[in-house]
Amino acid sequence: MNWGAVREFTGSARFAQALALIAIGLAFSTHAVRSLIGWPGLLAALGGLLVLCAASLVTRWRAIEWYGILPLTILIFVGWSAASVLWSNAPLASAVRVAYLVAYAVLGIYIALMRDTIQIVRAFGDVFRLLLGVSLALEVFSGILVDQPIGFLGIEGNIALLGPIQGIFGSRNLLGFVALVALITFIVEWRTHIVTRTRTIFSISLAALSIVFAGSPTTWIALGAALLALAALYGLRRVAEQNRWRWQLGLLLLVAAALVAGWIFRIRIIELLDARAEFDVRLDLWRELSRYLSLNPLQGWGWVGKWPDAPPYTWLEAGVGRAHESALNAYLDAYFQIGVIGVLAFAALIGVALVRSWLLASNRRSVVYLWPALVLVAVTVTSAAESFALYEGGWMLVVICAVKAARDMSWRDALKRS
Repeated sequence: MNWGAVREFTGSARFAQALALIAIGLAFSTHAVRSLIGWPGLLAALGGLLVLCAASLVTRWRAIEWYGILPLTILIFVGWSAASVLWSNAPLASAVRVAYLVAYAVLGIYIALMRDTIQIVRAFGDVFRLLLGVSLALEVFSGILVDQPIGFLGIEGNIALLGPIQGIFGSRNLLGFVALVALITFIVEWRTHIVTRTRTIFSISLAALSIVFAGSPTTWIALGAALLALAALYGLRRVAEQNRWRWQLGLLLLVAAALVAGWIFRIRIIELLDARAEFDVRLDLWRELSRYLSLNPLQGWGWVGKWPDAPPYTWLEAGVGRAHESALNAYLDAYFQIGVIGVLAFAALIGVALVRSWLLASNRRSVVYLWPALVLVAVTVTSAAESFALYEGGWMLVVICAVKAARDMSWRDALKRS
């Protein structure tokens, strides 16, 4: 075997690009992959991908700037999740699921290290065009052409009724979340002129249709927050630099006031979004969750990611009378699984990454810096009603944004310069 040729191939930019596309595609299509080839097939694909990423990293080791690559918030969150194996009710299962969490974190770190932000945006755009296109095509096939559900994928064929649909993602809320991130990605692609006008129109239409047909109230709220954030960043980027901090402070106070008003008028907002049924489901689950939180408030019950079919999660499901994969709130999920320290670490991870990304987006001239900031706004809002940010594609997305923001705005670099 010609090892020189192998090293040249694994160290090439095309190889890194292909791995980034495959990693994003796998992370956001795990439901479809599990439905087709089961957990063994998914884990084999994930393991093979990690081996290829390791080979690429080893080949390009000297070309990578390793100093300060990982935000401390990621290390603390993952480290505390790993430590929870020690007090978990099922330590073996927790250890396996911590390894699963680490695997997607490694993929996110690899992508953030090997690709520039604009290349990451293009990779996400290409993958989301494919996934959303396949989802809508299968929904049309199921709901219009054959008028039969596709049971193994969970597709019910409701597109003829104008939704809700779930595509290959298993739930309408996850489809809505992916479509929202895709919409942000397509807008940034358009503003950076990295795709043609025809592809831009097709892509934005595809994402918008997916959001509409998904019919997810959570997505509509996150979309509104993302659009407001986009408008705020548009204004901040045009303010004189010496006055920008005053506008940032005023915006922070406005956001705080909006959050208070949103809490006061939450019932009216829920009624306007026709989301009372979804809210009642979450409220019942959160009430049941609170009964068990007091038993292990500091350390939690041990990291599991998506809920397994084991206590105490089966107890929660029995209490509310329906099956759940998560607490339908990333912050409560982190609190339940890894306690007060865990939820504070998760909130710090999201918060620090968002602040860094926001400052970069408002101070840097390139439009591409808008992408991490807007994506993290969408993740932050969505995490109040879903736990996508804690596993698989959502978690990998958080890691990518956090690492890119930390590399462009690190307190370690400030200390080094001083």
